[in-house]
Amino acid sequence: MKHLWLGFPRWLRIGLLATGLTVSTLLLVAGGGWWYLHPAVERTDGVAYGQRDGKPLVLDVLRPAKPNGLGIAFMVSGGWRSGRAGEAPAWMMAPLLRRGYTIFAIYHISQPEATVMEIIDDVNRGVRFVRHHAADYRIDPDRIGVSGGSAGGHLSLMLATRGGPGPSDAEDPVDRESSAVQAVAIFYPVTDLLNLGPSTENPGDGGPPKSFVKAFGPDATDMDAWKVIGRNCSPIYHITRQFPPTLIYHGDADTLVPLEQSERFCDRATELGREVKLVVHPGGSHGWPTMLWDLLDFANWFDQHLRPAGGSDSP
Repeated sequence: MKHLWLGFPRWLRIGLLATGLTVSTLLLVAGGGWWYLHPAVERTDGVAYGQRDGKPLVLDVLRPAKPNGLGIAFMVSGGWRSGRAGEAPAWMMAPLLRRGYTIFAIYHISQPEATVMEIIDDVNRGVRFVRHHAADYRIDPDRIGVSGGSAGGHLSLMLATRGGPGPSDAEDPVDRESSAVQAVAIFYPVTDLLNLGPSTENPGDGGPPKSFVKAFGPDATDMDAWKVIGRNCSPIYHITRQFPPTLIYHGDADTLVPLEQSERFCDRATELGREVKLVVHPGGSHGWPTMLWDLLDFANWFDQHLRPAGGSDSP
């Protein structure tokens, strides 16, 4: 075999060696990528956290092999439409799971069956449920992050701006819990429904987004009523000095939710002295191929703002 190999021209031997090394490297990279995107997790899918019109509201719990004692509520929502129990893919949240975060993928009933206002109420209930059962999930109830994209980003900001303690006299103890979150990392959120700017969803008359009129209920076609509904559902009008540290990734070529939605939100938060970091993705539209790697920055953000002083974990 050695004599056969030496019988090849030198240029061919070098080419074959280079090809072999390239193939081996690609296989290692592909294998490493597959391994990274398939973290070991303990899943509990379809946990009921409430109900809406007789239908269960559910969440999935993804607990990593080496939990750090901290939880992230992930808003499963796009266009205020959600999924079904068990659909939250672990690979999508691999950077967070590998950092030790327990993920709570919160689903809701999709619009227009549920209005956006009802959806906001329901995801508040989801965070309250997680906090109420924090000891069962072995997470710190005072250090819960939230994440999502587009409508999921909007819902995350609604929790960050309007989340808080429930009624102290609520019959259900879950409803007495706080729905506040302590850190936010999101993609291209809707922040101001009353000022849609250059969005392709802007009807031009100050009304609700063109494709989502029914999502805001029958009163949304009444302009006086819409001004109240739109304001109540727009995070930009509810930023307080308790607003948690927030990281936003947004593409500058997004025509559905234009970059200015995040820019104006950041400006308003800065006026109130709150920490908001906006990262602009050049050429990014409503999503881009490398978003998964951006989750590494989300993990760093949560590490910075959720971990106890000194970096020790308390699972």
